[in-house]
Amino acid sequence: MEVLIVEDDPISRKLLARTLAKLDYQVIDTKNGIDAWDILQQKPVQLVITDWLMPKMDGLELTRAIREAELPNYVYIMILTSQEGIDNVIDGLDAGADDYLVKPFNPRELSARLKIGERVLDLEQRLRGAHDKMKYLAMHDELTGLWNRRAFYSHALAELDHAARGDLSLCIIMLDIDHFKSVNDRFGHLVGDQALKMVADTLMKHVRQYDRVGRWGGEEFIVILPTTTLEESIDVAERLRVKVASAKLPLKEPEGDGALQVQISLGVACTIGDEGIELDTLVDRADEMLYQAKEAGRNRVCVYSETTGE
Repeated sequence: MEVLIVEDDPISRKLLARTLAKLDYQVIDTKNGIDAWDILQQKPVQLVITDWLMPKMDGLELTRAIREAELPNYVYIMILTSQEGIDNVIDGLDAGADDYLVKPFNPRELSARLKIGERVLDLEQRLRGAHDKMKYLAMHDELTGLWNRRAFYSHALAELDHAARGDLSLCIIMLDIDHFKSVNDRFGHLVGDQALKMVADTLMKHVRQYDRVGRWGGEEFIVILPTTTLEESIDVAERLRVKVASAKLPLKEPEGDGALQVQISLGVACTIGDEGIELDTLVDRADEMLYQAKEAGRNRVCVYSETTGE
């Protein structure tokens, strides 16, 4: 692990660097708080040992700067100083230091305190990982990895607001796997789940870079197409229909040899001609067209217009 030393006295800095090297730490040494601050903004060093009294920026000022900054990871700070007394200890901890060691230091004590710092950093990293995982799960569908309904809806609201303010068009595609119940009934829910993932992967591969795909629920998916004309949205929907129909899910025993192929029905609705439309209305229109595609024979695209939506 890397340790950043901040010490203006060259002899003390060299001694500390040698001690840390013997303890198998990688050392970065600086002679003042300003140089250390520059390094911390460019390099994710998480262990800092800083002297208290230094010119330009002392150890307390550096500690406060670190704590006030939005650095990507937590920085464990140990203040090393010749100053003694409980008031000085309190001042250092109040500034945001994690630990405090008085010169001249004992190498074994320094090692023990640094191991405490490593344990704190390890715990912080694991907590951060758990938090990131929870955040991801809160926004994504566990099976397909697509945005879930809540996350997609939030993003769609923002896109619709952006389109309204910029006088831009926005389109929604609702799509559903045809006869999906028969897939589950014939092959079981495990194969059904694999089919859902296959469709999700196919959609993600064949939408445009700025389009977004979500799982609306069950076998139903939703796509948002920012800055898209009606003709372009139809082209996207048709491409998705064809690509999903040509995708193959290999089947193994006991289902038998061969591959499973599915088809989708799609409904398209756009803000064109109705720029003040609410998101719920736009989604309802796309959903209405989806069911019209189902009723018309499935495996097709139906598009909302004033004539179809009357």
